[in-house]
Parts: sequence; structure tokens; C-alpha cells
Amino acid sequence: MAKLYFRHGTMSSGKTLILLAVAHAYEQQGKRVLLLKPSLDTRFRKEIVRSRAGLEKDADVLVDGESTLTPALLEGIHCLLVDEAQFLPPAFVEHLRDVTLRFDVPILCYGLRTDFQTRLFPGSQRLMELADSIEEVKTTCHTCNRKAVFNMRLQGGVATLAGAQVELGLEDRYQSACARCYQRQLQGKGTIGRFISG
Repeated sequence: MAKLYFRHGTMSSGKTLILLAVAHAYEQQGKRVLLLKPSLDTRFRKEIVRSRAGLEKDADVLVDGESTLTPALLEGIHCLLVDEAQFLPPAFVEHLRDVTLRFDVPILCYGLRTDFQTRLFPGSQRLMELADSIEEVKTTCHTCNRKAVFNMRLQGGVATLAGAQVELGLEDRYQSACARCYQRQLQGKGTIGRFISG
């Protein structure tokens, strides 16, 4: 039976690069892949799935709160790949779960687990609850050589806990961080610093 996968990692861990490599491998075998991404991710171009390494591919489906995958769209598809899965509406994650069961198509979702305040994104939370397989894409902290576990938001080059949960950005706005570096840079700026140091 096909599975729903959630492969999560911090910013700059290479999730999209891996997704594009998986798409290439399927296509080299003559298999059809459906590539999805949330419509709100406009960092590069709305219709493009692009890695920081520069590789890119057109998205087949842009997902919003009204999206569903029809049987006609899924016909002949061997795998669904989802980029920036943290931005998926929870109801769409449930729809993906149903697709694996009804159409026996594996679905691999790639995204962030938590936001810059270490809170689960709604889409990621639902994936953590429903996925058959949860895997971590690992990378090192931007500052040291420990494993990165958090996404640190920057404002004017300084770590911050301020702002909305979703603010799109690249390396100028976010860095991957280990717990120690995250705490050091945010100590005294909010509940996270007090909780970790307390």
C-alpha cells in the first residue's frame, strides 16, 4: 500500500534539492510524477519549485484552501511530490492521506516542521499526525557545527521572535540553528529564551 511521507528539515537543509532529485529519478524510469506546492510560496515564482542550489522545475498543481486532486489528474501518476508542505491547509493534508488510500499513489511531502518560534506549522502538525513515515533531513547550524533543529528569523541581521508565523524569505531572513545558538541569540527576547534558560 502506498504511504504518506513527511520529510522535514530546517531552512537550507536541501529539502527541495532532494525533492527535485526524486522527481528526476522517477522520470528517468519513465514514470510520471505530479509536483505540488502551496500557492502562497512566491519567493521565486509562483509556478516554480526551485532549490537554493539553482535547480528548478515547474509545479503541476498550486495548492490553496480550495484545492482537491481529481481522479483524472491522478490517472497514470506514479508519485506525488509536495514542496513547502508546512504551508498546506490541514484539510488538504487529510485529502492527501485519502489519495494514498484510494489511488495507491505514494506522496512525499517536504517542508519545515516548526516556525521561527519553534511552534509547529498547521500543515506540518497534521502531517506529523497522519504520515506513515516521518524522516528528518539533517543539516548543521549556521553558526557552529552542531545539528540544526530550529529556524531563526532575522530582522536587520539580528535574531527576533517578532512577526507573523508566515513571512517568506531566504538566507537574509532566516538561518538554521542548533538549540544552543538559538538560545544564545534569542535569550531575553521572549518566552523561548526564558523557557530554555529557566
